[in-house]
Amino acid sequence: SPLALAAAQSVLPEIARYPEGSGHQLVARLAALHGIAPECITLGNGSNDVLDLVARVFLTPDHEAVFSQHAFAVYPIVVQAVGARARVAPAGPGYSHDLGAMREQVTADTRVVFVANPNNPTGGWLAAAALEAFITDLPAHVMVVVDEAYFEYVVEADYPDTTQWLARFPNLIVTRTFSKAYGLAGLRVGYAVSHPDVAGLLNRVRQPFNVNLVAQAAALAALDDRAHIAMSVERNREGMRRLLAGFADLGLAWIESVGNFVAVDTGRPGEGVYADLLREGVIVRPVANYAMPNHLRITVGSEEENARCLAALGKVLG
Repeated sequence: SPLALAAAQSVLPEIARYPEGSGHQLVARLAALHGIAPECITLGNGSNDVLDLVARVFLTPDHEAVFSQHAFAVYPIVVQAVGARARVAPAGPGYSHDLGAMREQVTADTRVVFVANPNNPTGGWLAAAALEAFITDLPAHVMVVVDEAYFEYVVEADYPDTTQWLARFPNLIVTRTFSKAYGLAGLRVGYAVSHPDVAGLLNRVRQPFNVNLVAQAAALAALDDRAHIAMSVERNREGMRRLLAGFADLGLAWIESVGNFVAVDTGRPGEGVYADLLREGVIVRPVANYAMPNHLRITVGSEEENARCLAALGKVLG
């Protein structure tokens, strides 16, 4: 966003000073955006930071966390970091979250359930009714984290904004980020919304100054640039259409995605294709560590980048 760039530049003369430790202005603006009290907000150094805070607050070596196969790699990382046990539910058709299978993994020792909606790296999503029923059925002692990092890109009518469910689910934590549609990945700004009692716990273990001065200024400005967000979403939609048409021309299959990326099946080990693309100056993401050895996750780029990616992919696949 040009507004975010200008705001970031405007505070550069002040970087000899610490940022405001609680992120008061950004917290207030986010609270107004979601129609909730500021006491419901926890800022993070990207949403990864908030996921780590959740693990440190609610998990111990005596407890378990549940998440789906093919879900975001940070979930097992933060669970392992605190010595807790991970219970991984098998995925449903099309690499999707199987909420029934996830519910079966919940035990008396479960304290956190992670749900990515949309999921990274597959791009699949959960409809409002199914997700609401799943959360309703969870025991009260289980915190459910709904990771909505790609929220702004989703246009499906029955995709939920779970930040509006806080009044009904005191065990709900919703995470968002400025790294995707807002275009601030390099500045690392994310946040969680939750019941004030939950946010109070998260904020007790949050490091002071975890969102820096420049990041706070840019995030505040980005929130006001709705035209830029609309443009980002539309360009993502156009770029996705171009990539999918190119995959079809190459005879490749892919997983339907509502995010700003798509997982494409290269028909051979993805690590090798990834290495060949690197030699062509194209960087994608191999996802063998997600039990998807033949897939590559490709993020939608500019028109020029998308065309270059498809040309390189055609070349290395021969």
